[in-house]
Amino acid sequence: MCGRYVMARAVGDLLAEFDAELEDEVTIPPSWNVAPTDAVPIVLERLVEDSAAPRQVRQLHVARWGLVPSWAKDPGIGSRMINARSESVLEKPAFRKAVQSRRCAVPADGYYEWKQGPGNSKQPYYVHPGGERGLVFAGLYEWWKDPSVPEGEPGRWLLSTSILTADTPPPGTESTIFGKLTELHDRVPLPMDKATMEAWLDPQADDAAALVDLVRSGVKDAAADWHVESVGKEVGNVRNNGPELIRPVEALF
Repeated sequence: MCGRYVMARAVGDLLAEFDAELEDEVTIPPSWNVAPTDAVPIVLERLVEDSAAPRQVRQLHVARWGLVPSWAKDPGIGSRMINARSESVLEKPAFRKAVQSRRCAVPADGYYEWKQGPGNSKQPYYVHPGGERGLVFAGLYEWWKDPSVPEGEPGRWLLSTSILTADTPPPGTESTIFGKLTELHDRVPLPMDKATMEAWLDPQADDAAALVDLVRSGVKDAAADWHVESVGKEVGNVRNNGPELIRPVEALF
């Protein structure tokens, strides 16, 4: 599960990290409390035709978090499409076309989960990698045409995205992180290492099932150095947004 996350890196840093370029100038303010329907950065690759031969170009775009299928009547459905279950993504009408040819990477610094306590109490936790390394989740993207906006006008096309998830890996002797993750939720967003991301983004790769299997198989290695830290309850309010949200605090229970 991934319902809130942190993405506080600057556009220039993302372009350098992913060796990507911009098709249009974008503004992506840092956010320590990304919520569904927010604008988020994604990285994708596309084939560009030129005078010589088609070439692959990696680009940074801004997308609405919550995938809106091309057949949707309105974008409201996207708020229920922030995550895509990797086990069924090849069959679900909302995702099956996107997984074939519209795969992306979703950069993040970490994400939040909540642990249920006595009564109605909940303790939020921040899940993040060790050191200064960021996360890269496997994602999908889609374009939706707004019929209420005239052709050629700004806002005619909406770019949206979803993050793939999988069952939380069972804890093993090699690490305690998966035991901690299991206590928080039975689902995790699917992270990718560099090699997996290269394969996932390749617009000429046509075996979507093999790519989904590749991403799923790498979750234990990619998440082995993750940390889980209790943070303040302020993160539960989307109006709160600042670096203090990820500051560790003593757990309530």
